[in-house]
Amino acid sequence: MVGVLAKIDELTDLIEPVVIGMGFLLWGVEYIPSGNYSTLRIYIDHEDGIQVDQCADVSRQVSAVLDVEDPISSNYTLEVSSPGMDRPLFTLEQYAAYIGEWVDIKLRYAFEGRRKFKGVLVGIEDGDVIVQVDKEEFLLPIESIDRGRIIPNFN
Repeated sequence: MVGVLAKIDELTDLIEPVVIGMGFLLWGVEYIPSGNYSTLRIYIDHEDGIQVDQCADVSRQVSAVLDVEDPISSNYTLEVSSPGMDRPLFTLEQYAAYIGEWVDIKLRYAFEGRRKFKGVLVGIEDGDVIVQVDKEEFLLPIESIDRGRIIPNFN
């Protein structure tokens, strides 16, 4: 897992200046190695939202940089997307912006006998994400979170 996290950091360092230079926010990067064929998923955001043609433009620019720098030695698929309503959360700042929302969190390793937590995001404390599941609060270290996402409320 440490190798994947280091690769994500390397990819983020390459991709972020391109995305920012095009006027977008780099919301997050997912790298999913799978044998000889991997997936690199980039989430971009903008205060006015994201259109499909903007994703295509960013994909072309990022692809050109990745072709030159060649940070992924195997074959891979590059996907560029908006984070959407069920947006993934990558940083403490992103979690802090969604306090009060329902979240679905999966940990890399079991914590108190479980890996999945679905509940209300109630706060951030010293690098931990605080989630209330039923009536119990759990402090989940950000570095232990494998995947976190907002659960959209359509009411």
